[in-house]
Amino acid sequence: MLKSVVVIFVGLLSAFYILNPGAGIFELIPDNIPFIGNLDEATAVVILLACLRYFNIDVGNFFNKPKNIN
Repeated sequence: MLKSVVVIFVGLLSAFYILNPGAGIFELIPDNIPFIGNLDEATAVVILLACLRYFNIDVGNFFNKPKNIN
């Protein structure tokens, strides 16, 4: 139970960081730094995908073609 609450909290925090409603006011690494500027957003996406996978929501399979059942 506690682990699920922590995973939900971390997932919401990473989603908030990705959406970034402050338009760049809250950033760990500024985006104008070459090569490493977007690493914080990429890390937030990986964390969010891991949190979704914890709850058996696999976004990677969302884009797969359905198999024919014949």
